Amino acid sequence: MSEVALLQIIGLCVVGVGILILLFIKSMFVRVVGFVVIVLGSFSLIALGVPQMASLPPAIETFDIASVKTPDDLASIGQKIFFSKGQCALCHSIGPSESARCPDLAGIGAKLAPEFLYESLTSPQSYIYLDFRHEGVPKEYPARMPYINKNPIALSKQEIYSVIAFLQKMSGEPISIKVEDILEPESEETEVASVSVHGHE
Repeated sequence: MSEVALLQIIGLCVVGVGILILLFIKSMFVRVVGFVVIVLGSFSLIALGVPQMASLPPAIETFDIASVKTPDDLASIGQKIFFSKGQCALCHSIGPSESARCPDLAGIGAKLAPEFLYESLTSPQSYIYLDFRHEGVPKEYPARMPYINKNPIALSKQEIYSVIAFLQKMSGEPISIKVEDILEPESEETEVASVSVHGHE
């Protein structure tokens, strides 16, 4: 017998005791107690009758970058990341919004180079944006841009470039991000060689 079924039987017994009290006991105080017991037992039975759902932690969303074949596929994944794992839409709007906590991203893919967008996302405090579209003192935005390549968001390089591809497509620009470039992993040897070359300069 399940735990819920056992609790339902106990609830029925409690309600039954309350009904017997009302039927056979003349004392007013005891009858009031019996009535309260019936009400509480009935509420318990109703609560136990509601289907129970297990409380599980949210599933970790993954994006299969390796399955990307075209820049449009990349932009499609970037759109999903923008509105989910990347948490971009929590602060940014796409189009004018008075309640936006960060700059409007409409047309941003046409205004800024992919390299600049990448640096803005991975080193956001290097560029502090003030909105000069209003009269008087430029508007400062209340939210600070997080480092999206670090925890808690922690987007990979491929995921960041997918978001940039989405921003370009959304702006009506040709997607300049090449699929083969972002799918090519950077080997440790290449990084070491790069460090060595820079070290001799």
